[in-house]
Amino acid sequence: MTDALLPSSFPEIGDLTTAATSRLNDDQYRRAAGYGVREEVSAGQVLFELGEDNRDLLLCGTATLAADAGGEPFLRYGPGQFAGELNLLTGQTRALAVRAETAGTIDRIDPDGFRLLMGREVDLADIILRAALARRRLLRQRTAQDLRIIGDPQSGAGLAVRTFLHRQGLAHAWLDPASPEALDTMAAAGLQPADLPAAVTARATLRSITTGTLSEHLGLSYRRTGKAVNDLIVVGAGPAGLAAAVYGASEGLSTVLLDSVGTGGQAATSARIENFLGFPFGLSGSDLAARAAVQALKFGAQIASPCTVLSLEPGDPHTVTLMDGTKIHGRAVIIATGAEYRSLPVDRWDEFVGSGIYYAATDIEAQAVAGLPVAVVGGANSAGQAALQLSRYAESVTLLVRGPDLGAAMSAYLVERICAEPRITVRPSTEVVGLHGADRLAAISLSTGSPLDCAGLFCFIGAVPSTSWLTGIDLDPDGFILTDAGLPLETSRPGVFAAGDVRLGSMKRVAAAVGEGSSAVRSVHQALARQHL
Repeated sequence: MTDALLPSSFPEIGDLTTAATSRLNDDQYRRAAGYGVREEVSAGQVLFELGEDNRDLLLCGTATLAADAGGEPFLRYGPGQFAGELNLLTGQTRALAVRAETAGTIDRIDPDGFRLLMGREVDLADIILRAALARRRLLRQRTAQDLRIIGDPQSGAGLAVRTFLHRQGLAHAWLDPASPEALDTMAAAGLQPADLPAAVTARATLRSITTGTLSEHLGLSYRRTGKAVNDLIVVGAGPAGLAAAVYGASEGLSTVLLDSVGTGGQAATSARIENFLGFPFGLSGSDLAARAAVQALKFGAQIASPCTVLSLEPGDPHTVTLMDGTKIHGRAVIIATGAEYRSLPVDRWDEFVGSGIYYAATDIEAQAVAGLPVAVVGGANSAGQAALQLSRYAESVTLLVRGPDLGAAMSAYLVERICAEPRITVRPSTEVVGLHGADRLAAISLSTGSPLDCAGLFCFIGAVPSTSWLTGIDLDPDGFILTDAGLPLETSRPGVFAAGDVRLGSMKRVAAAVGEGSSAVRSVHQALARQHL
């Protein structure tokens, strides 16, 4: 899932410790226990190991259970309380080991029983969800973590891993390779500098990690649902895909959501969205994606990321093939792959991506350039939001606009804020023509004036539709998917739909993408009904 546990994501949880140790009353316990099986446990019995692939929920009857993180006491659950983490929803491996401190009874609820409980017992579902979210937040706040990453956080590989961990909301510690703790950890694990970035846990050491290998190890990659054919496969987990997953799963469709990077899409890179209905004080794109991902998981959708889709073969059923050759079958498919970032035609561009060139301005990227001069390329809202976000961290921000007028493609409220911010300098009619630096970007050459010191170049110049993987679907000359061939949002192939920025005629707004994703599900229901005629 996406960065579901950032401190700002779910303020309604309240006090973390209180929520994390919630207790069920007698009636609630009785109803919850009805979905499980009673067991006798003995003092000292280990019920879950750290890193174990197990998604059972344990209710404490008369026994007291202790949860440990990396060998250290974390939480204790007494009668009426319950042991379970966010992996109940995500499928992630256990971040807490659980053992019985005292002999007594527990009630064990397996994943199938848990899904029934979440769907039928609204009050219990809310209590369990708040507790799981609070426990993950408390885990993230710990200084000692079982998952330790060693590597340069500002390298391309390091940034990719950091972004993955951030979006998934995973508790971890990042160690600088030169730090004494990292050197001791590397020596104990038999790691060499060539093995970095590396991940070290109590159960395994992973060398030269990628987001894919880390996702596989943590249990976040795609898992077969047990169904030969799913009702709905959603490809792409931006706002449109997330909305489709929420509405599909909540309306009883077995729903699988796949994304090659992580939930949120381009919206997750927005530092602040202020015009989304219902959030008058704004929220970050990652927070919006986090809430949507938890909603989808709550209703039973399976989310897998990073999970790259290689091809789609429309048919009866439709077949989606993943990069590793896995085939997933679905009665309907919604394509919501959005668009890919455009880059500038400048020498050494690819060399500096992740090492000075960025396509997002979240806290992760901003912290990497704190106290340093940066530049933002672009003239639309995303560039303006990035410039304002970066001005909170960087020494100075230069906003480079190719056109002569900043207000041509940017909302008036952003233009006003940018002009009022002393750390931001706007340079219209200016383009980047050169990049300079050794291992990292240090300066840029401009079409007007002398070179500019620049430790971070943030590029927001639009995107192209992510449709290069598609065959057999009608596209326009620019690669956007043509829709409304039969049902609303239906592509040229029956039962295959498109929503969001990947579709020709989309509005390129978060709210519009959410609307299209939910509307596509209505068309999916019509298509499924059509299959039975």
